[in-house]
Amino acid sequence: MMGNDSYSSNRGSSRDVLSFLQNFLGGFYAKYGIEVKLVGGLSLSKFYYAFDAERNQFLARHFLPVLSYIKKDFNARAALGIVNVDIYEPGFNFIFGLAHPGLKVAVVSLYRLYPEFYGNPPDRKLLKERALKEVMHELGHVFGLGHCPNPKCVMHFSNSIIDTDIKSWMYCESCLRKLEKNLARSHV
Repeated sequence: MMGNDSYSSNRGSSRDVLSFLQNFLGGFYAKYGIEVKLVGGLSLSKFYYAFDAERNQFLARHFLPVLSYIKKDFNARAALGIVNVDIYEPGFNFIFGLAHPGLKVAVVSLYRLYPEFYGNPPDRKLLKERALKEVMHELGHVFGLGHCPNPKCVMHFSNSIIDTDIKSWMYCESCLRKLEKNLARSHV
């Protein structure tokens, strides 16, 4: 798991969120023999070419090849990058995250997960819950899951923050079975 805190804002550091995610994911994935490590931050200056000045957003797909190299460097089953910038993909105004199951990498943006983004007061607990849901969602894709029609399942597509707030951090029974099967089958 890669964290990026180089985006300066009045939102403060995301270190507590990264620590929370590392601890939670470490516990969740330990039963599948997957160790979760937090490695140092990655400077956004390496992604200057991904920045679209007109949109004031980064094209998410440009983070994935770098994460793939990091995955190889650490001999990891998967790599997850967490950024504090707004990301998008063509055809979408924004995205919360993006995964590439073939590369076994994903990126999640905290930018639109902050309650302050929507004009609400800061709430670190809510931020952590939202981050957990998006991370579990993207890692689900990394490990072969598609979107789920169950609005409570973490694999349900989030078209807005409301969708993220409605769904659980956990996989529904069907998605969890698929995830367990995929993790047992693939030793990436």
